[in-house]
Amino acid sequence: MAESLERRKARARALVRRLERTYPDARIALTFSNPLELLVATILAAQCTDERVNQVTQGLFKKYRTAEAYAKADLAALEREVYSTGFFKAKARAIIGMAKDLVAKHGGQVPRSLGELTALPGVGRKTANVVLGNAYGQPAIAVDTHVFRVSQRLGLAKSEDPEKVHDQLCQVIARAKWTRVSHLLTTHGRRVCTARSPACPDCPVLALCPWPGKTRAFA
Repeated sequence: MAESLERRKARARALVRRLERTYPDARIALTFSNPLELLVATILAAQCTDERVNQVTQGLFKKYRTAEAYAKADLAALEREVYSTGFFKAKARAIIGMAKDLVAKHGGQVPRSLGELTALPGVGRKTANVVLGNAYGQPAIAVDTHVFRVSQRLGLAKSEDPEKVHDQLCQVIARAKWTRVSHLLTTHGRRVCTARSPACPDCPVLALCPWPGKTRAFA
């Protein structure tokens, strides 16, 4: 029998409570001190580890302190500086294009709305929600690879489209918890519910998880 929306919401509340107890330290792993830094770091984080991005941005943020500085950056130089994050040509172009739009349309400031953020070059819904949730404190679910995988294993969403997963999560998670849930699911995905060989026997939410592919403890 299919789980009703109300029962899924109730199970989601229980899941969040247990994950909060398990991961009180769950937070964004990217290092930043203002919305522009977080926006740049999130663009660089596509298909790259947060650890690598933090290594790159340590020097990048000292050299480029404003949107104007990024807008005037030499493309070839920026490509070299972000090379180790992968897809460096596309990322460098996106950062410069994004910065030019910030200068031309937003006075050099990172906007606070989803529509304005996603209108910037290289900024999709996930990137925008990372900024909204972590730089501006607005409730926002960022569907990264971990949130995408874990939310579906936990039966909170079901789709091959991250946009639909996002919308389904918004249906079952209380709005006030949206940003927090992003951190909890990402942390759980990194530490326990990994893509390969998840540690299901040690999972703190095992009893609430309907995933049929659970791993078992070795005898």
